[in-house]
Amino acid sequence: MSEDKKTLFINGKEVEFTNEINLLEVMRKNGFNVPTFCYRPDLKPFGACRMCVVEIEGRGIQTSCTMPPECGLKIQTNTERVRRIRKTVLELLLANHDRECTSCEKSGNCDLQRYAEEYGIRQIRYAKKKEFEPIDDTNPSIVRDPNKCILCGACVRACEEFQGHAVLGFANRGSKTIVQPMAGKCLSEVDCVYCGQCQAVCPTGALTIRSSVEQVWNVITNKEKKVVAQIAPAVRVALGEMFNLKPGENTIGLINTALREIGFDMVFDTNFSADLTIMEEGTEFIERLQKADNLPMFTSCCPAWVRYLENAHPDMLKHLSTCKSPQSMLSPVLKEVLPAKMPDYTRENLVVVSIMPCTAKKAEAVRFELSKNYVPDTDYVLTTKELGRMIKEAGIDFSKLEPSKGDSPFGEYTGAGTIFGASGGVAEAAVRTAYEIVTGKALESVDIKELRGVHNRCRDVEFDINGSKVIVRVVSTLKEAEKSIQEIKNGTAKFHMLEVMACPGGCVNGGGQPRSCDSSLIKEERAMGLYTEDKNLPLRKSHENPEIKKLYEEFLEKPGSHKAHELLHTTYTDRLKGSYKDFS
Repeated sequence: MSEDKKTLFINGKEVEFTNEINLLEVMRKNGFNVPTFCYRPDLKPFGACRMCVVEIEGRGIQTSCTMPPECGLKIQTNTERVRRIRKTVLELLLANHDRECTSCEKSGNCDLQRYAEEYGIRQIRYAKKKEFEPIDDTNPSIVRDPNKCILCGACVRACEEFQGHAVLGFANRGSKTIVQPMAGKCLSEVDCVYCGQCQAVCPTGALTIRSSVEQVWNVITNKEKKVVAQIAPAVRVALGEMFNLKPGENTIGLINTALREIGFDMVFDTNFSADLTIMEEGTEFIERLQKADNLPMFTSCCPAWVRYLENAHPDMLKHLSTCKSPQSMLSPVLKEVLPAKMPDYTRENLVVVSIMPCTAKKAEAVRFELSKNYVPDTDYVLTTKELGRMIKEAGIDFSKLEPSKGDSPFGEYTGAGTIFGASGGVAEAAVRTAYEIVTGKALESVDIKELRGVHNRCRDVEFDINGSKVIVRVVSTLKEAEKSIQEIKNGTAKFHMLEVMACPGGCVNGGGQPRSCDSSLIKEERAMGLYTEDKNLPLRKSHENPEIKKLYEEFLEKPGSHKAHELLHTTYTDRLKGSYKDFS
């Protein structure tokens, strides 16, 4: 062993380690594939599932996810004893599992299914569980099936470590232990914000996205309907992973083509309404700054964040921008403008389907405030994973498609709209526009890199705008947002704008994105894909978008006008009072 480096031995091979937190990371870094259910690089090690056990000379069997690396350790990953333990774990899990795999939402993407195949589990020596718990499908975003839970605890830790919540927790003891919401309630009855991070880390079908795929197929095949799609920024840099493309690869041209082949009549880009959001939100922020009214202003694009405030801090709702999210801006604009421009389109036959990286967008779409005459502005929300499933179901070879552009009107967008999908993107887009509107001067650098970063969950950036110091804070995860709220309440907050995204790293890591165990690296690559598109676009500031200017001239008059407020702004509700119900 060399004196100037730290090494240990894996299956007789000497390998080097540096700052890895556990043996599992060292083994994976060096190409040794050790199975695990409960371990996630972005969550604290738990050691619950026992699948990652290894045999260490002089120490016997150890869980590699909880043991730090030490110089000179001699580790065996595949001894007869290790294999026997892993197979026993799998058999016990399967004995207590609802094994209707072919009809499971996670079929083909389930770790339990994969490991059972890899370890050749063909017979189970233990009695099968006979009594099953009811499935909870009472909310629009997430389905909880306790019969497929393997008690790995990943969902419990994600809820606590990312969001500071305890929506899910362990109940009972011994063989009766289960994971459930407080007091056995449904997810719709507790303060779940539907961010979907719980189901994103779930290795089985215990937590899944509530699918809208069949409903969307039904309207597409209905010849009396005109079905249009809008595509969020973060979808383009993640969908390709479902078709063996690299994370971060921009597939928006392929998505446009795929949607048309599936049967959508028109395809639009939510980047356009992200630009529109900046025009309204930037105007609102400038007005609040000038009046020193209800500062700091909170961004309102993340529906999980909005729901969190309504659930836990309704006294803070005055700080929340009244602007709708880009999804909820584009949908009413489409239903207002398309029938006026195209004779075949009416408000009655037009169906708007949004494709989002986010499960909470499904809950956003059924808010009463985002409907007209009891008809939702956004009719259906598909996540990135659901769109991938539709493309596969349609028999489309995604990677071999010819790319195409989105439809007009609303086909033009800027780089500012694109970066909405990464943490810090909304704030950066807002600063690009607000600075130039207030000062009348061009920014020296459009790239405000201090606001970027998918790993740093809280950052403050100070700007000089006409001699005034303006501080913008960017946070991701509600756990970090809560700290900022407490600063406001105790009078120590110095920031003027607060951008919040509930998912770690922003929408690129949303609950509806393709799942990956190496999320830290992948979310960075996805974010880089958005910043690359931003850099390559001819226009990078929302107020320069010619189609945004045209929309104001023809329909909305100006940012902040009465018509703009009617169509593009919303109100919020104190959910603590307990009387509010979403539209359904």
